[in-house]
Amino acid sequence: MKKILKKTVKIVLFTLVAVLITVNLFIVLSGRFYIYKGIANTYLVGKMGPGIYDLDVFPYSTLKAPKDKSIVTYSSNFNSYKLSKSDRKFIEDLETTAFLVYKGNTLVYEEYWGEHTEKTVSNTFSTAKTVVSMLIGIATDEGDIKSLDDPVWHYLKEFKAKGRDKITVRDLLTMSSGLDWTESGKNPLSDNAESYYGEDLRRLVMGQDAVSKPGKIFKYQSGNSQLLAFVLEKATGKDFSKYAEEKLWSKLGMEHDAYWSLDKVNGDEKAFCCLYSVARDYGRLGQLFVNKGKFGEEQIIPAWYFKEMNTLADLSTEDGIPNYRYGLHTWFFSEGDNEVNYCRGVSGQYIISRPQEDLLIVRLGKKRSPDIKLEDHKANPKKISKYKIGHPSDLFEYLRIGKAINLKSESK
Repeated sequence: MKKILKKTVKIVLFTLVAVLITVNLFIVLSGRFYIYKGIANTYLVGKMGPGIYDLDVFPYSTLKAPKDKSIVTYSSNFNSYKLSKSDRKFIEDLETTAFLVYKGNTLVYEEYWGEHTEKTVSNTFSTAKTVVSMLIGIATDEGDIKSLDDPVWHYLKEFKAKGRDKITVRDLLTMSSGLDWTESGKNPLSDNAESYYGEDLRRLVMGQDAVSKPGKIFKYQSGNSQLLAFVLEKATGKDFSKYAEEKLWSKLGMEHDAYWSLDKVNGDEKAFCCLYSVARDYGRLGQLFVNKGKFGEEQIIPAWYFKEMNTLADLSTEDGIPNYRYGLHTWFFSEGDNEVNYCRGVSGQYIISRPQEDLLIVRLGKKRSPDIKLEDHKANPKKISKYKIGHPSDLFEYLRIGKAINLKSESK
């Protein structure tokens, strides 16, 4: 028995060494050295992928909070609502860290879990893409970007190569560029993985090939958002984070500094993700959704651009159905009088607005429900409408809970 055990151990060790050698050879020969950083900051620390508290894993820039803070207005019934056992279980099963509900500009409900508090900064992941879109709208309104229909190469001369000369700023905003970016949150060989753990974003996004006609098919690609950040910097002549601080952070009276991960020291912001802030400041961003681009009396997001942001782009999707889900870097759900615009991140970071009800929800956490698929609709068309395809199912639960909280606050 001991001989068999020793032999088994030897085989396991030999196999493990062989795998490690093979992996190392692949990394060295392919030049994918970012994989080392990915492994060191996930599997070797007990994680399966990027986390919401990865701020110190990377260098970062800082968006300074202004001296004049926007004061939080609390409802007279603040936090009087009690979640039902089933709703609390639903929220906690998805490892929620923060859940805030506003009626207009008034905070009605606020709860945090674990070590997360009102002062904790965490990653927005792809919620940051909507911030990029807001900045593009401002730059266009101010004339730095001449038109959303300008070819990207007007601002990034090197982008004209590889058949990309027809791709416009609008195509990037609507995720219809036709580029060959590989979007995956799990594949370590994807462009997403390299963009998150790598150190040369500009080389990565400038290396993409055009593989289909732009402006036709919605295909979600983080590389599009990164290109928009480079367009913005070139058009305005300003550092990306400084521009965001000037045009958004200072004007919204944010209460806490925000941080944007960089690909390397003094490098480029990971604009497609990785904006770190506190929940209440995400709520201040959300006020722009509720108030059609306004914060207080100031029109922060140009009215014309806000309308375009929240209008469905005229595209097909990879499912072969019309686009019922996306505007200009903003997610959109509409069915009858039920209209919702929102932004979201891969781990369930949400800023959700239902303007007709003056409802705003901020949900932060570590997990998100899967997106509703075409097959789900076909299997149960009466329960799952075609308009829900492409939206995560937990979105509708947060909307239901948020609506109940607001209705309860109105009844007192």
